[in-house]
Amino acid sequence: MENKKLKYPIIFVHGMFGWGENEGINKKMPYWGATTGSLTDFLNEKGYECYAASVGPISSAWDQACQLYAQLMGTTVDYGEAHAQRHDHKRYGRTYEKPLFEGWSKEKKVHLIGHSFGGLCIRVLSHLLTYGDPREVAVTGEETSELFKGGHADLIYSLSAICSPLGVVDTFEVAEKYKLLRPIKAGTVFYSCAMGRSPLNGTAVDFHLEHFGLTNTPGQKDTESGHQARKLARKQYKETDDNIVFGLSPKGITKLNDMVEIVPSIYYFSFPFNAVEYDENKKKEMARKTDLPLMHLTSFLLLHNSRQKGIDNSGGNDGLVDVIAACSPPDEPSVQYSEGMDYEPGIWNVMPVRAGDHGTAIGLMADKDETQNFYLSIMELLNGIESKEQ
Repeated sequence: MENKKLKYPIIFVHGMFGWGENEGINKKMPYWGATTGSLTDFLNEKGYECYAASVGPISSAWDQACQLYAQLMGTTVDYGEAHAQRHDHKRYGRTYEKPLFEGWSKEKKVHLIGHSFGGLCIRVLSHLLTYGDPREVAVTGEETSELFKGGHADLIYSLSAICSPLGVVDTFEVAEKYKLLRPIKAGTVFYSCAMGRSPLNGTAVDFHLEHFGLTNTPGQKDTESGHQARKLARKQYKETDDNIVFGLSPKGITKLNDMVEIVPSIYYFSFPFNAVEYDENKKKEMARKTDLPLMHLTSFLLLHNSRQKGIDNSGGNDGLVDVIAACSPPDEPSVQYSEGMDYEPGIWNVMPVRAGDHGTAIGLMADKDETQNFYLSIMELLNGIESKEQ
């Protein structure tokens, strides 16, 4: 495979419970590449300019988009006054003294690649940069962040969603059925408070929840007691839907899809994975032995849930996200990739479904060569669309 250096940098955005390149855990276990080794290091060595951003691992897609924008600009995180009022948290977060890379502009656009919930984050970012948010402008006028004013579609060249819940997924329904939502949410809040209000926040891990008062701001002294933090955490997460749990619910995904509009000038790609195969002998879909044993179980539960609803052929899943949901948002145009087709912007180009689970897509317990070749193929794809400018 021929490697050509891309004109524009690639920004990788992790999914739920994930992390970026500047967190200590990434040195031990890179999110992008996982057990196969750092993908950003590998791609940078090949001549591509790659960065792995860090956003709130349990934050809403809106909050994540605001955090990502601040990192790319090298500025203070502004969640928007109207949004902050609706969700009872601070308008501003931390300040990034330096941008993730120098020179983000229409002359140096970005290719955005998101895994899992990271795909929703970059969709919200692209929408806000292009169309803005009238509610924010109405509240803060001239003091509104550029992010919410719109008119900046030319900052993004392409958007790639890998195993992302672009449509409603059955995972939330299964979690509700087996009464897993409450313990997952409680455990998440406890973990974020315990780790987030310690010196480890911003070093080993980073929860980006200082706007809720749930975590300390990295580099600043914590001024609230653990008891106060836990009390606030219970209150905030009981009353708000500004978090990833709601964001992954059918209501949350539908709400996001109702808000987000496709951008005519941006190239969109989706990369579904499937941990299910059709058994000719049994004449039904079966959860395949995946790279990650846990995903084999969750894949089976999703299939079982489909059968209980009378769906014999669900189309498969990657252990967390249904294949159909990972292809494209239901209300946006899409086209199934076929060899030799010419990519066009403003439409979801649905790439061939790959065998593997949700973790396979980022190299977790996966084959190293297959993982690296997958991402090299994405680089080749991006090279192809960039060449149209020349």
